[in-house]
Amino acid sequence: MVINDIISKGMALIEGREYSNPRLESILVLSQLLNVDKSYIYIHGDKEIDNNIENKYFAIMKKRASGYPLQYIFNQVDFMGLSFYVEEGVLIPRPDTEIMVEFIIDNIDKNKELNILDIGVGSGAISLSIAKLCPKTQVFGVDIEDAPIRISNINKEFLKVENAYFYQGDLFEALEKNNIDEKFHIIVSNPPYIKTNEIEGLQIEVKCYEPLVALDGGIDGLEFYRKISKEALNYLLPDGMLIYEIGYDEGAQVMGIMNSEGFKNISILNDYQGHDRVVYGFKKYRSL
Repeated sequence: MVINDIISKGMALIEGREYSNPRLESILVLSQLLNVDKSYIYIHGDKEIDNNIENKYFAIMKKRASGYPLQYIFNQVDFMGLSFYVEEGVLIPRPDTEIMVEFIIDNIDKNKELNILDIGVGSGAISLSIAKLCPKTQVFGVDIEDAPIRISNINKEFLKVENAYFYQGDLFEALEKNNIDEKFHIIVSNPPYIKTNEIEGLQIEVKCYEPLVALDGGIDGLEFYRKISKEALNYLLPDGMLIYEIGYDEGAQVMGIMNSEGFKNISILNDYQGHDRVVYGFKKYRSL
């Protein structure tokens, strides 16, 4: 079968699914299997494809038709210009999270040694992006689950990062459990923030395959903002900053939580669609 026919049949398998972009995904899958750039698929539409590749392609597309994420199929996702290994058990990094990471990188003194704590590391995307792009930082990542620690360490080795360290445990308890007595210039977290009763309404590829523990933020979606904000001041240096990714409709509420715990100069950053996406504040009054 030639490339154009394979792509057409692949598109038909996932057409009409809310979670897919049939043509783009069909081309992406075949280009991955052929180890070629997507432009090759467009240019060589009449090229005959080996039966072995063809069979692998349709097996993947059928799996994708069930809602299984492409990122888990290929065990890879790009984030901050870096390639990360992912598998079931960790949240798939999203482009929206890059807004928070870019803000941190743009606003720290790269000539200064800084301690940074990442709560809920997932694949290690936040921790390792900061550590890789700001080599004078010391980044500590914690997660309650074993899989994120294992996968973060895989990515640490793959990216050749030496200034990031990962520990298993529940929020700040992970530090005490592992005898980490550091104070931090920045505490960053992309915690679970979906309301419990909204989980069922998420896309199939999210609710059925990504880890529930990384999605469910409790009845109002704010459970982990309360828990982290309540303790964070005890772990921040005097001029330290706490920064969160948030749900699009949670800005005012998270600001209120941080204010009630004593944080100063609390601000919101919007994503590219103009929605609230990041909230940050400081232990004492200061400006960036």
